Amino acid sequence: MLTAEPEPAGFDPDWLALREPADQDARAAALLGPLRRALPTGPLVVHDLGSGTGSMTRWLAPQLPGPQRWVLHDHDPGLLAAAERGCAALRAADGHPVEVGVRSTDLSRLSAADLAGATLLTASALLDLLTAAEVDALAAATAATGCPALLTLSVAGHVELDPPDEHDPLIAAAFDAHQRRTVDGRRLLGPDAPAVAAAAFQRHGLHTRTAGSPWRLGPDHAELTARWLCGWVSAAVQQDPALRPVAAGYLRRRLDGGARAVVWHRDLLALPAGSEIRAPDAAAVPA
Repeated sequence: MLTAEPEPAGFDPDWLALREPADQDARAAALLGPLRRALPTGPLVVHDLGSGTGSMTRWLAPQLPGPQRWVLHDHDPGLLAAAERGCAALRAADGHPVEVGVRSTDLSRLSAADLAGATLLTASALLDLLTAAEVDALAAATAATGCPALLTLSVAGHVELDPPDEHDPLIAAAFDAHQRRTVDGRRLLGPDAPAVAAAAFQRHGLHTRTAGSPWRLGPDHAELTARWLCGWVSAAVQQDPALRPVAAGYLRRRLDGGARAVVWHRDLLALPAGSEIRAPDAAAVPA
């Protein structure tokens, strides 16, 4: 029986904990240098959008100087409570304690007022869950704050599987269509998010740079690999029920064969006018 991974509106803490090590390994460290150079001196106020249980905070806060105050935005009170607990003992790169607060926020209605006082905006695995209009509003709000934004792990619509299977292209195409589905009148960007977001931030006057941030799945992440495969195939079947006759066998071959997968994402760094990004985009997703 196919079992989909949790939908974005209901990510459970177990799933977020399972993916956190792969997320940490995948995020593009090449963007940290330009980000650090763009940050103001003095205390940082970081707003993390769609924070979940605080994975982005745990990854980034120890790599930036203090003092730091993080405001974690999510709509799920259970995840926010877990984030407060999971980030309580964090230290900045220079040893300063990291202050963490939480805020219940509808990210589809985000405005500049929600981000007042921010010196950095962050998000992880968020942009592909938004619409083009919502991403444009986020870019406008970022421009209004005058601060940088680091937006990581957006679905890029490219998966490399080893060994290959004749049904890979059909499953991948149906999954990508599922990522672009319409939910409650909102057409999600899915794998279009990296390009749409980069264009939106540039339109609002920010400089952008992107870099690949792939999950590399296999025996080292066996449980995550299996759960990702189940969710990937289930979403494809939900989008295209005609795939159901081949899906169970396909998934069984993948799970029994010790499959490896490279699941591509992209990270986006947006810097305010006056900042410079000297290096070109890195690690492009293969065509």
